[in-house]
Amino acid sequence: MELLREIDGYCERLGPEYWAEPVNAVTNAAFVIVALWIWRRSTGVPMARALSVVLGLIGIGSYLFHTHAQVWSAIADVAPIAAFILLYIFAINRDVWGMRTGWALGATALFFPYAVATIPLFQYVPVLSVSAGYLPVPVLILIYAVLLRRRAPDLARGFVIGAVILFVSLTARSVDEMLCAQFPMGTHFLWHILNGIMLGWMIEVYRRYLSSVPERNQVVSDT
Repeated sequence: MELLREIDGYCERLGPEYWAEPVNAVTNAAFVIVALWIWRRSTGVPMARALSVVLGLIGIGSYLFHTHAQVWSAIADVAPIAAFILLYIFAINRDVWGMRTGWALGATALFFPYAVATIPLFQYVPVLSVSAGYLPVPVLILIYAVLLRRRAPDLARGFVIGAVILFVSLTARSVDEMLCAQFPMGTHFLWHILNGIMLGWMIEVYRRYLSSVPERNQVVSDT
């Protein structure tokens, strides 16, 4: 059955055993720890709390993938990541740009054609090509930072910091198999730690923005 097909894509995994990637598995705790921290800081900010829940699910899904390493667990790994990206874009469209819910959803849906158009281009990027599927995200964050630099300068600066952290974490993800001979444990675990920090940071800068502009806590009415 295809869902049970084994996947071996990381330096640390040398066999099909459950605990074949202990470092890659354990470092997913970074997502859960950051998610709990953000949850406690986000009282009164429902969207930030929703994002923290999805962040925790990213850690759980990734843990399942790095222990079971099969097609079904790979889906459990990437699905929460996709959900986080879309939910965050929606939150920014609605609560920062002030779009009505329907418009915010429509603008969020534009991520799909954007990703389809750019991923083939990112496959030509040296070193990072193995992570081409993720590269549209930091680029989009930087685009939002540029567009928001006057409307929300602190948020824009936070986005730039988030994009830089994400580029560094994507580099760690991309060079994992390249460095197997020199570093058998690999570097994928750094992707977990840095990505957990980055996603938590992105929620935090959004939360801070809403706290600094109280009226933005109210959902924009559709009427």
